This record gives sequence, C-alpha cells and structure tokens, in this order.
Amino acid sequence: MTKTQGLTRRGALTAAAATLAAARALLPTGAFAAGPGPEVAKARLGFIALTDSSPLIIAKERGLFAKYGMPDVEVLKQPSWAGVRDNLVLGSAGGGIDGSHILTPMPYLLATGQATGGKPLPMNILARLNLNGQAISVGNDLKTVKVGLNSGGAKAKFAQLKAANNIGKVAMTFHGGTHDLWLRYWLAAGGINPDVDVSTIVIPPAQMVANLKAGTQDAFCVGEPWGGQTVNQKIGYTACLTSELWMNHPEKALGMRADWVAAHQRAAQALTMAVMEAQMWCDQMANRPAMCSIVSGRQYINVPIGDILPRLQGTIDFGDGRTAKASPHIMKFWADNASFPFKSHDLWFLTEDVRWGVLPQSTNKMALVNQVNRSDIWRASAKALGVAAPAGDSRGVEKFFDGKVFDPANPSAYLASQPIKKLV
Repeated sequence: MTKTQGLTRRGALTAAAATLAAARALLPTGAFAAGPGPEVAKARLGFIALTDSSPLIIAKERGLFAKYGMPDVEVLKQPSWAGVRDNLVLGSAGGGIDGSHILTPMPYLLATGQATGGKPLPMNILARLNLNGQAISVGNDLKTVKVGLNSGGAKAKFAQLKAANNIGKVAMTFHGGTHDLWLRYWLAAGGINPDVDVSTIVIPPAQMVANLKAGTQDAFCVGEPWGGQTVNQKIGYTACLTSELWMNHPEKALGMRADWVAAHQRAAQALTMAVMEAQMWCDQMANRPAMCSIVSGRQYINVPIGDILPRLQGTIDFGDGRTAKASPHIMKFWADNASFPFKSHDLWFLTEDVRWGVLPQSTNKMALVNQVNRSDIWRASAKALGVAAPAGDSRGVEKFFDGKVFDPANPSAYLASQPIKKLV
C-alpha cells in the first residue's frame, strides 16, 4: 500500500476537526483577542474545483478562519468562473458570495464592467493564492508532430481543419482570465493566431477532460488536477506546464467585493491572515498528502488523490514519454513570495488583456491596479503574523520562454514586441 492509499480522507478530516474544535475553544475574537475583533464572524467565499483553491479549503478545514475570529466562514463550490462572477454580483445579501478563489484578472474585468455587461462591480485582491500549477493539454493525435512547449507543430493541423470548415477548437475557462492568456501566449509564440487560426471556447474546468475525450476540443488550458487526470486517463497529454512559459508565474487570487472590504476592514485582514497561514501549511511538502486527502473529497475537487498529489510533489508524467522527478515546476502556495499580490503582476495581466482586445488600449492600467490591489492589507496581515513582506510592490522585470521581457516600468514596449495581437 502506498502512502497515498494509506492516508485516508477520514483520518485527515478527523485531524482537521480536532484542530477546528481547538480553534473554536479560543476567545471569540481568536487572534484578535488583544484588540477589536473582526466586525463579522461570517463571510461567504466561493471556489472552483482546482488544486489552487486549497488554501481556502484548508483554512476552513483546519479551523484557521475560526482562529482569527471568523468561525462562520463558508467555503462554497461554484460550477464555473461565470458562476463565480454571477454570485459576486449578487453578493451574500442577494444569496451569492462576498469573495472567492479567483482568476487574477477577473476582479479587474468585474471592476471595469467588462465581464458584467458594462456595470462595474468594484473588487479588491487581498492575496495571491499560488504560483504555477496549470497545464496546456492536447489530444494524442498531436504527438506525431511533437507539439510541446513549442505550439508550432499544430499549425498545419489547424490550417487543415480551417480549410475544411471545421476550425480547431481550443478551450480555456474564462474570457480574459489566466487560462485564456496562457493559451493565447503559447499559441501566438508558435505563430498561431488564437483569434484567426482557431476558435477559442470557454469550458468550465471540471468539464475539460470529458470534452477532450468526446473530441469536441483539440487543446485546453486549465489548472490542476485536470491536466494530470487527462494523462492518467490516457485521453491526451501535457504539451507544456504554464510555468515553462513563465517560471513562478502568478495565478489565482483571493478576491473580495470592495464594498464588503470597506465595511469589514478588520474581517478582511482576518480572512487574509487565515488564508496566509493555510498557504504556509499547504506549502510544506510533508503536509501535501494530507492536504490532497482533504481537497480531493466529494464536496471539494472530487477526484482520486492520485490525480492531484504527484504533480504537487514534482513528479510529472507528461503522457508523451516525457517524465520528471523533483521538478521545479510545482505549485507554490507560500515559497518565493507566492502569497504576495505584486502589483507588477496584475499590470502584466492587464497588458495581456489589452493585447487581446479584452480591454481597450485607453485603459489606465496602473490606476486600475492601485484601485483593486490591496497589498496594504496583505502587509498588515504579514506584520500581525510576524512574517516578512517584500520590500516593494513590483517583482521587477519578468522573462518568458520565448525571450520576451516584461518591464513593469514600460509595459508598452512589451506590448509592441508581440507580433500577434488584437488591439482595440
């Protein structure tokens, strides 16, 4: 029996319940006992069935929200990113949610009204949830042309499909979201125009594997565990990991309605502290089997542990003969400042959304970042936790696999360097 098999969900949940009971035994205001506690004990948080939702799930299961004075936080599964958007628009007062595990660009698309029919929904980002941990998967038929980190091998196939009036379909999870941008970057770097040579379609994460199996899409980009499951079920293979495009790239965030944050500033810090502590726990390799035993449960991601754990431990089967052990391309929740919401990263996402016509060129990107990104709340949370924070809000110049460079001091130069784009 392997360690994965031997670690039961029941055992992990029993341990989590004991931690929760201990947290509830604290003073009602938990870690805020020395001063004013959170304004409320409850918040409704959404999540999508993806491995990078783990910090929210673990914060709930291990009693960390209770520890910081918010024992009634709900962590609620959402059917799709469109569902997350719709429930954020509703807010908890309307039966929706106050915040969510979210694609980093989404709060900006909500705040500008781009994703909400022109009616802006002010949003805040309180923390980043992870770095890395996404994959671009393709059908097994593309093995013969060696489609991998270089997407160029698929160009001829997509041209043939288009000529036969059966244009190739590549799937992502939300227009203008992270998976859309990784997929577009990968295609364009190989000379494939994602707005001309293929049809880019939106599919909820948990439906990606079934759609590839049914032959209704040729490639897709989504977070784990769905890339690993695609390989395990021998339906397709991993062309590349997104961290091969950009090592230690930002991914999901903890996003909250801005009106909720404004009305509950101490509670916003309490949520952030609980999630940060969960991220520290999730990032310990010794804890990852226990983490997976919890998050793989039916009420959460609902997949076999074997679809999640190996890639989290750096063991990668790409499905086309390539394998890796102790790979550096692992999902990070805390290491390398994974939790800190660098404003320079949000600026890159907005620049890419301008590149593809999701946002207009006239967008005042830095003003928008300063409006949405609440790195100040993260810094206050870090101080209360006694952990170090980065010196500044920029991680500096970023380099990509194809030689492109993003300097947050000059995003227009980066945009100009990209030959394939769709500016509006």
